[in-house]
Amino acid sequence: MKYYIIAGEASGDLHGSNLIKAIRQKDASAQIRCWGGDLMEQAGGTLAKHYKDMAFMGFLEVIKNIPTIFKNISFCKEDIGKFNPDVIVFIDFSGFNLRIAKWAKANGFKTNYYISPQIWASREGRIKNIKRDIDQMHVILPFEKDFYEKKHGYPVHFVGHPLIDAIENTDIPEERDFRLQNSLDSDKPIIALLPGSRKQEVQKMLAVMLSVTKDFPLYQFVIAGAPSLPQDFYSSYLKENKVGYVSNQTYALLKYSHAALVTSGTATLETALFGIPQVVCYKGNWISYQIAKRIITLDYISLVNLIMDKEVVKELIQNDLTTANLKQELGKIVEGPKREAILNDYQMLRKKLGGKGASQLAAQLIIENA
Repeated sequence: MKYYIIAGEASGDLHGSNLIKAIRQKDASAQIRCWGGDLMEQAGGTLAKHYKDMAFMGFLEVIKNIPTIFKNISFCKEDIGKFNPDVIVFIDFSGFNLRIAKWAKANGFKTNYYISPQIWASREGRIKNIKRDIDQMHVILPFEKDFYEKKHGYPVHFVGHPLIDAIENTDIPEERDFRLQNSLDSDKPIIALLPGSRKQEVQKMLAVMLSVTKDFPLYQFVIAGAPSLPQDFYSSYLKENKVGYVSNQTYALLKYSHAALVTSGTATLETALFGIPQVVCYKGNWISYQIAKRIITLDYISLVNLIMDKEVVKELIQNDLTTANLKQELGKIVEGPKREAILNDYQMLRKKLGGKGASQLAAQLIIENA
């Protein structure tokens, strides 16, 4: 069969790559064309567009790039028409994907959504479009099944969280080799800095994260470089601060870290699954934040707290993200009762997410319903 898969950022590229691998295991003759990144291409997809050309963060950034976005939408429709797939699979990236889904459904294509748009967080009215345009929805968070089925009468498949598979399938070097390879101190415990994957958010987050390094001299701080950004982008931060840097080795970094400062997003859940206490950070464009604050209805922004429905990890958002607050909260998780409480809650979090096999199950359902 022919599959057209659309992902628009680094996390979607990761999950899309594992989905492609699972599809190819079950359908040896699969032809897969995709929007995504290097991982999806390496897994066997033919890349139509790289997510680096589409990743715009915040409302203002989206508005500034509207001409590019509309060009991408037009190109995508044309490209789908030429490829004529048996099924289209949308991965998160709702602003773009729901527009394509409306066109695709109207033009007779089978539509599957893997990793739901976060309509439970904002603009819940989009459920009407999903019911109209999406043939099958495959969700990865335990509360999403109740949200869709009990609240909105829309049947979905809970397949489990693909991060569990992604982590288990990643080859991670021995700690000694990892430290040596990346010129890290052989003994100092590591505090990982995960400032995000988009240029705009890294620029906003990294400076404040680095502002606390001098207050923790017994630890070494290490930046996780985003695969979408070149190393020279980080050069000024590395020159001004005595910190380490790793590229495309975030999972190895997390495995060998003692604590982490993490920009809100998928990385908060990845950090939790590695059992690393963290402080969640977020600071956006002021106007974008004011708009988001008025349309997002959640008590928390991190997946860890949302899934557990309580504050497991501290969230420092917008004006609360200061050097003083970050220093205080990081101090609580490098040692002491707060650290132990987080580690205990992480064990319950893993149980809630289900077991392995999310990518395999999603692939099976997509093939069966194509």
